[in-house]
Amino acid sequence: MLWNLDRHIVNDVLEHHTEEDGQRTTPLIIASRNGEEKVVQVLLSNFSVNIEQSGVVKFDGYVIEGATALWCAAGAGHFGVVKCLIEHGADVNHPTQTNSTPLRAACFDGRLDIVRYLIDHHADLTIANKYNNTCLMISCYKGHKEVVTYLLEKGANPDCKAHCGATALHFSSECGHVEIVKELIRFGASMLKNDHNMTPLTIAAECGKEEVVEYLISLPDCTREEKIDALELLGASFANDKENYNLQKAYHYLHLAMIERYRDPRRIIKKPKYLPVPAYENHIECQTLSELEGIEHKSGSIHMESLTIRERILGPDNPEVPHPIIFRGAVFADSARFDRCIALWLHAMELRQRNNRTISKDLLRFSQVFSQMVHLGVQLDFVHVEGVFSHAVMELERDMQRAHRDDDDKDTMTEIYQANIHTCLYLLVIAIKIFKSREEVERLHRLVYLFLKQRPALKNGYTPLHMAVDSATLVDDFHVNDIVKFPNYHLAIMLVDCGADVNARDQRGNTPLHIIVRYSEPISDFETLLQIMLVLIKGGAHMDICNHERRTPVQCTTTGVAEVILRQHNQLSLKCLAARIVREHNIPFQSYVPPFLEDFIQMH
Repeated sequence: MLWNLDRHIVNDVLEHHTEEDGQRTTPLIIASRNGEEKVVQVLLSNFSVNIEQSGVVKFDGYVIEGATALWCAAGAGHFGVVKCLIEHGADVNHPTQTNSTPLRAACFDGRLDIVRYLIDHHADLTIANKYNNTCLMISCYKGHKEVVTYLLEKGANPDCKAHCGATALHFSSECGHVEIVKELIRFGASMLKNDHNMTPLTIAAECGKEEVVEYLISLPDCTREEKIDALELLGASFANDKENYNLQKAYHYLHLAMIERYRDPRRIIKKPKYLPVPAYENHIECQTLSELEGIEHKSGSIHMESLTIRERILGPDNPEVPHPIIFRGAVFADSARFDRCIALWLHAMELRQRNNRTISKDLLRFSQVFSQMVHLGVQLDFVHVEGVFSHAVMELERDMQRAHRDDDDKDTMTEIYQANIHTCLYLLVIAIKIFKSREEVERLHRLVYLFLKQRPALKNGYTPLHMAVDSATLVDDFHVNDIVKFPNYHLAIMLVDCGADVNARDQRGNTPLHIIVRYSEPISDFETLLQIMLVLIKGGAHMDICNHERRTPVQCTTTGVAEVILRQHNQLSLKCLAARIVREHNIPFQSYVPPFLEDFIQMH
């Protein structure tokens, strides 16, 4: 089809990016991605196509921006296309936006033939991606032993560190690729620590990779202390891991570690003593073989022993510590032991927040289990809801700081921030539903005041009060929707009592009153509609504020019921009437009246 077209049209066609299913590709890129070798050959041999043009493609669920035809061919394993592109002069080291090269793409897929060919044609195996993750690291992580051996033979540095401090040995140990671990050791890989103070041995033990652990502790450089820690951590990990739960293995490795502690009577290595953790039922670790043997058949004791061991060895600052705590808490929740669940989850959340990790999932998890408890009629103490909500308020402040600080993940941070605002409302509705003393009500109101003081808002400008009165506000469907409903009169009145701005406007200029008058169930839920409207009006809502479509709340009503309620309580002040006249007759007012009056007139 291209043969008889004008040269300029042909160039436009070959440079045109087609968008489909999240991909943005040119003819050359998509042909290379799909392995159409003849098409690629025709395009390169007969037309002046830019061989370095880049696009957006999807690989294994990842969106790759800035991918060239060569990167796509290498990543998809199309050796013939790779050869064709390089023979026509493709840049063998042209990176994507994340600095991933065609060689890295081939290493990810484990294509030794393509890896060899690229390196033979001057591919630079030292180029790392934006996380300083090398070709050797990704090959180790994916378990491609032959590629790993070849890269090492070509001089790849096994001790190079990614930004997180991990080496190739960390990645292979984490994934349990014991043969690759052996190969790295053969080429002189060192037992270095990552940014969380974890060696490859520690990583393997934490991930339950027993073959790797047993190999690494057999090496002559492994000290007794390192061996004991690895065995204890391995056993502890089997006791509280959702994917690898095995109580027999847990006890087996804990027992081996204890034997090692007492193996040399002249140098017994006793456990260090730490303050007990209340969330672990103040469990004290076993100090002797007889103590450990005494809990062999007590699963609950082994669970707490293991959580205590993990926190001691890894340290409370390690981001891997909370995961098993959450798993154990979930098991308690499934058996309706909510007190134990809450204690463990609170501890996990506090560890995460103390280390400046996002607790968005923790907060939602609490709203779910609290909702389940209320729905089942199980007593929920206010102090627990209060504690979680106070963490949520602190988290919102940190969310805003993270969004301003991290431009790369700004969209992700914004989504998390919005999710946390929703969760805050769930927690408040739950708090409203449970018994509280007068003093507890006052404490709750102080927290709500602090929450509102941060001026939380969604991307569309919705404040918590907008959300409280909108039937379209999202509600989580795992237990939460059994308890939380919107619009919510009790939440609305609490927000207003604690200082929520009843005249706050979203991005379309709508106040909460504009929102509630559109409620589509005025008959079946008349009381909610009436009470919320009265709360807003008594709280000072202006009934003549215009949104950006110049419509007042009365003009936004979708039912006669809401309109009747508004007209019955429509008592416009002289100030409002004057502002409306100024707006209706386009009378100049800016710079003629004080700034606070400008804002007042502007919203009418």
